[in-house]
Amino acid sequence: MNLNNLIPDYDIIFITLDSLRYDVSQELFLKNKLPNFSKWLPNSGWEKRYTPASFTYPAHLAFFSGFLPTKIGQQITPRLFTSSFEGSESTNQNTFVFKESNFIEALANKGYETVCIGGVGFFNKKNAIGNVLPGMFQHSEWTNQLGVTEKNSTYFQFKTAEKYLQNRDPLCLFINISATHQPTHFYVDGKEKDDIETHAAALQYVDSQLPILQQALIERNTNKLIIVCSDHGTAYGEHDHWGHRNAHETVMTVPYLQYLSKC
Repeated sequence: MNLNNLIPDYDIIFITLDSLRYDVSQELFLKNKLPNFSKWLPNSGWEKRYTPASFTYPAHLAFFSGFLPTKIGQQITPRLFTSSFEGSESTNQNTFVFKESNFIEALANKGYETVCIGGVGFFNKKNAIGNVLPGMFQHSEWTNQLGVTEKNSTYFQFKTAEKYLQNRDPLCLFINISATHQPTHFYVDGKEKDDIETHAAALQYVDSQLPILQQALIERNTNKLIIVCSDHGTAYGEHDHWGHRNAHETVMTVPYLQYLSKC
């Protein structure tokens, strides 16, 4: 894919499923339990990739600079986009290279409207560090309804996104899905603690809400590049690893998809 040929004629829809494990997402796909994500996925399901970081903040800083999750079993993963710097072996003729420090600012300078629908705490704008990532965008949204403690957060996130999809300018829409980040126990009746079962249930909940966004994208009737991935995974005791901010395989391998839609 040559991103230079898509900008500015394609909307860029970038969704991160915070904390989501690859193995859980792929197992649900293979069991036909993700009917709505499956509309964007190839027949093989999610691609397994390595994330550049083990928790939300550095992962997204890397993503927005062009360091998306890298392919496994391939020495160099050519980048879709990158901030210009000398000596980059992963930059080629298909890479959209920009002078700005991040992709969001670069798209804004190309005439895009840039929108962030926040989720986890690094997007809540309550303090200095919580303003860094959303501060890259022209518009950013965060309320408690969009955060990790709201069981119906994905519904509110996609409904928030709808109003921006009605604008006719080229759009860069970023959504950080909070539902897959702990706590997830409330997605399984009777559970009081998070585990691998509640983690899977959280993704199924997100999938159940995805038609809200998919329908809004259909009604927008524009060309679209859709990227969906996790920023990192979550360990549930494997080899005495828990949560994230560690380098266990369950944290560092993530699901990834790219979907190109031409109207």
